[in-house]
Amino acid sequence: MRQRAADLAQRLRRSSAVHVVTHIDADGITAGAIASETLRRLGKQYTIECVKQLDETVITKLLNENHELVWFTDLGSGISTQYPEMNKVITDHHECPPDSNLSFHFNPHLFGHDGSYELSGAGATYLVAKQVDGHNTDLSSLAIVGAIGDLQDRRFCALHGLNTEIVKDGRDAGVLHTIQDLRYFGKETRPLAKLLQYASDPLIPGISGREDACVAFLQELQIRLKDGDTWRTWVTLDKDEKRTIISNIVQMLLVKGFGYQTATRVLGESYLLSREQPGTELHDAKEFATLLNSTARYGQYEVGLQVCLGDRGKWLKEALSLLKGHRHNLVEGLQFAREEKIQKRAHLQYFHAGDGIRDTIIGIVTNMMLNAEETDKDLPLLGFAHTENGEVKVSARATQALVDRGLDLGVALTKAAKELHGAGGGHNIAAGATIPKGKEEEFLDLLESNIKTQLAL
Repeated sequence: MRQRAADLAQRLRRSSAVHVVTHIDADGITAGAIASETLRRLGKQYTIECVKQLDETVITKLLNENHELVWFTDLGSGISTQYPEMNKVITDHHECPPDSNLSFHFNPHLFGHDGSYELSGAGATYLVAKQVDGHNTDLSSLAIVGAIGDLQDRRFCALHGLNTEIVKDGRDAGVLHTIQDLRYFGKETRPLAKLLQYASDPLIPGISGREDACVAFLQELQIRLKDGDTWRTWVTLDKDEKRTIISNIVQMLLVKGFGYQTATRVLGESYLLSREQPGTELHDAKEFATLLNSTARYGQYEVGLQVCLGDRGKWLKEALSLLKGHRHNLVEGLQFAREEKIQKRAHLQYFHAGDGIRDTIIGIVTNMMLNAEETDKDLPLLGFAHTENGEVKVSARATQALVDRGLDLGVALTKAAKELHGAGGGHNIAAGATIPKGKEEEFLDLLESNIKTQLAL
């Protein structure tokens, strides 16, 4: 694997101009930023673009532009065996065709590692950047933001596999430190009651989703909600206050019969960026990733890219403004999905958002819906949304328990979409597809048949 990374590093060094093509999520933006900065440090000419997917339109455009070298980051594995006329390098982590172990292709799946939790797209790009120049270890913090944005810590409540090597690089380079802490999102910036209100994985029985119950819970524990006029956040609490909240949440889970395994998920490894200011959206990798998701998913990838590359002025201000809108859209999207109601079939469940939720955030909303208290966790959940060009975007999410039973959404969605002349891909636990409008029922039939076969094996 290291040899392949070294070979790709050599290929990049030999090129005078490189065009980077990356994905629109946090993993894609951090991967693109790592690639850009690596090329800048090499003194290479480079350009970069963010795309939703590698469809025919994007590929035709790339072929017509006739770049000396195209570097695909956090995507590209699906086309690795096609378009031999395009000189390319691929650093990706999505499931790939069995015959794609080619000299220009770097993907953990090719070397016996699982790309859904052992290495992200940003991680794969970072391992090549490190081979380009050993001093690029300071870019490891971006790779960790990408991995966290890709939920690679979900399975073990900590990063695992090849990701741990990158964490070590980050610590050694002084750009990252890790602590055992509460796993819920928003520890740096969310007021305490809001932190608990939106808590999921695990949900807090009787607390999650209920702001008044969160306030009452904290008051009962004699935790001050404010310091003067300022709302307190998790990072402003002292050790005893944190310990009190954690032990009470764990106790509630155990009393309500959730079991030891669920209760232990309250705690996990947190990844903090040492050079960023505590109490900001950039200090905790989870919050940094959400900030990035609020940029490229709205067509503003340049903003997220510049923040990754160190801008703390104009571009950060723009990113924080986009984040506000993104949060609003997610709350509205969740509300819309709830109103549409989840439809159940024998082996899956789904909701159709139509034009009600942007196709670029349907995956995030689907994940939030799956984590909601009222959603059945024994079936994978699909969200449908219309795209700008008249197609339908499908996002699918599942629990680790289903994956452990043999479910592989990446394979199932790819197969079903292909039969309808669409495209699909992703991981066993989270995947996506694009299909023609009006083919949803047909797609569900095909997908359900695939899922049934996987779970029966």
